[in-house]
Amino acid sequence: MANLPAKIDAYLERLFPICRSITGNGNRKTLRILQELIPLTVHEVPSGTSAYDWFIPDEWNISDAWIATPDGRRVIDFNASNLHVISYSEPICGKFTWSELQTRLHTHPTLHEAIPYRTSYYKRDWGFCLTRTQYRELEKHGGPFEVVIDTTLKPGSLTYGELLLPGESKQEILLSCYICHPSMANDSLSGVLLTAFLAQELLARTSRHYSYRIAFVPETIGAIAYCAQNETAMKKIDMGLVITTVGGSGKFGYKQSFDSTHAINRLIEDAFNESGVDYLTYPFDIHGSDERQYSSQGFRINTATLCRDRYYEYPQYHTSLDNLDLVTGEQIAETLALYVRLIDKFEARRIYRNRMPNCEVMLSRHDLYPTSGGAQCPELGGRSELDLILWLLFFCDGKLDINAIARRLHIAPDTLITVADKLASKGVLEIA
Repeated sequence: MANLPAKIDAYLERLFPICRSITGNGNRKTLRILQELIPLTVHEVPSGTSAYDWFIPDEWNISDAWIATPDGRRVIDFNASNLHVISYSEPICGKFTWSELQTRLHTHPTLHEAIPYRTSYYKRDWGFCLTRTQYRELEKHGGPFEVVIDTTLKPGSLTYGELLLPGESKQEILLSCYICHPSMANDSLSGVLLTAFLAQELLARTSRHYSYRIAFVPETIGAIAYCAQNETAMKKIDMGLVITTVGGSGKFGYKQSFDSTHAINRLIEDAFNESGVDYLTYPFDIHGSDERQYSSQGFRINTATLCRDRYYEYPQYHTSLDNLDLVTGEQIAETLALYVRLIDKFEARRIYRNRMPNCEVMLSRHDLYPTSGGAQCPELGGRSELDLILWLLFFCDGKLDINAIARRLHIAPDTLITVADKLASKGVLEIA
């Protein structure tokens, strides 16, 4: 796409200032902007709705917040950074001394000029986050301070966006990102924009082999609600991607799916290797993002994450320093190119199923065997067409893809696909 980095930069500038959380108008505004790029359908899940062991909380919205000295000077101002207020803070208005206020203040343990990101979704509470310099200024002043948090917490709904792209196969691939973080560029705005532009790429394709289910959800509760709202469809999905932290300037990497032998991990590694990119490999663990929900026992979707400056790994993580100085449209575009290559690999992945799995197929009946028998002397490791037919009928169980079989046989995938298509034309194999 011409001038893609500049276009991504423009959307970064528009989306970065929006105060997002697990519910609220910031998420709706974000999804409306993304609808300029792709035809998202927006869904609302009412507060109080059960989602397995969870429930949708009251909706939270914020208008303003500050800590001011008696002369009206705002030392802490929500309008300067929406990270200043703990997400889901309940409304407060009053005068506080330093000793009363200081337990409500949070600073970063090592980055003294960073505002940390803190939340209190499921416990009614309030507080502020600030730099160490701001903390010392308040401490030195001593108060009393005017403290205002102008928020609402009341029944509403959780908002998520969805795009379903049908393909030749009804088998879906999941692409998911989370929209709930406020002004932090790598975690998670970079993932939101990459997902939108990746969806735009898929929309532009005249044909797709697989179908794609693309979800823009608040992290954790949004993914859980999405699974609950779409349980039947989600339980049919075999693999997917959780797209986050893709815009840093550091090293590429990927977090494996829970089954390290699953094809998605091999395809990601192939995409890296073919691009000549050095990368880090992170084994699956129970920490992280929404792969925890999608890979849970009820769903077991093999979800992986291809990233750049992965969450937890870069010092600016979950602070105000995760900003537009750290993330650029050019860096996101570079990661997007890897995702497009990976999608190409998904699309080229073919899985065949033997339609006659019980014992051997009678090859002669399907004009697949020499007319005179008894003369064949199998060659160990042979690669005649007959050998390949027999191997395909042995391996094509509707689970192994052609690339995996080709690796086992040390043969080019295209050679196997030619033979597999011949077997499909005879009605012996079918596309799974």
